[in-house]
Amino acid sequence: MKKYYTRVCNFIYGKSSVKLVNQKKNLPLNGNKKISFSQIEIISRNYKKKIKLKDIKKLSTILRNKINSDLKIITKKNKNFSNLKFKKIPNIMGVLNLTPDSFSDGGKFDKKNKGSNHAINLFKFGADIVDIGGESTRPGSRPISLKKEWDRLEKTIKRISKKIPLSLDTRKSQIMNKGIKIGIKLINDVSGLNYDSKTTDVLRKHKIPFVIHHTQGTPENMQNNPSYKNELLDIYDFFEKKIKFLRSKGIKHNNIIIDPGIGFGKNLKHNMNLIRNISIFHTLGFPILLGVSRKKFIKDLSGKNDTKERIGGTVASSLYSMMQGVQILRIHDVNEVIQSIKVFKQLIKN
Repeated sequence: MKKYYTRVCNFIYGKSSVKLVNQKKNLPLNGNKKISFSQIEIISRNYKKKIKLKDIKKLSTILRNKINSDLKIITKKNKNFSNLKFKKIPNIMGVLNLTPDSFSDGGKFDKKNKGSNHAINLFKFGADIVDIGGESTRPGSRPISLKKEWDRLEKTIKRISKKIPLSLDTRKSQIMNKGIKIGIKLINDVSGLNYDSKTTDVLRKHKIPFVIHHTQGTPENMQNNPSYKNELLDIYDFFEKKIKFLRSKGIKHNNIIIDPGIGFGKNLKHNMNLIRNISIFHTLGFPILLGVSRKKFIKDLSGKNDTKERIGGTVASSLYSMMQGVQILRIHDVNEVIQSIKVFKQLIKN
């Protein structure tokens, strides 16, 4: 039987959205009237068609039932967790790399109190949570020992976990376990929970919120000619399968975030298609996290206008993602991106 997917589109943000929802012309995303939609795109492996909400009734019974079921999930309110408030779009996850070799800021914050100070500044600038990592997973990087990773993390986490909410960027279950015990509020494993077989046990034991991140391959080889039959639908199916697996392992809560993993086993075409169609993942019923900050696709698109910071490309893709209802953005340049969001929201205010 052919599988169909529902992607919401034609979003409206601001007061006009509230008005249209009240008039029942639009539906709210996640119960949030400030961002709503009036169209859907029906997608299969060999079919794609946009229709208005009012035309759903014209579809076949099977397709109509499928879409209406999806819309119930899409419009259902997300509960807040880990200092993330989903009535606000977007939330900001600040990035703190305590590494000497991360792709954009390696060596900047891994000495003395620089990491702690930077995390506190990110929170002051407006980050809702700060994602702290002690192992680089840039393309070509290799795993480091558990001891080395924990040595980079421990003091900083202990110093600031009671002051600001922290997310832990790690692939290792023992690091997760240690971090949770000293105040970590969210687990962000870029391997898609696949690197360490004991990760699921830790997540179940502590009932801690976590991110399901998609990657193809490992950091060592993930950019060696990545390929998909259909990256958008393949990754959607990955999330569906992973959620089903986690449920079978006893993880019943819904404090889960999904991240399609821009740049993790994807080329430029894959990344662009994912960002353009990111709203398909709302159908899974969990908040979406997107990491576009300073990524290589910005260099690929900007060419000679590329800069090391890539703030311009980060801002552009962040604003686009916000208008697709992405609930969380993972950002290095928190102050600049929040500034752009504030200005943008005022410009579209109506």
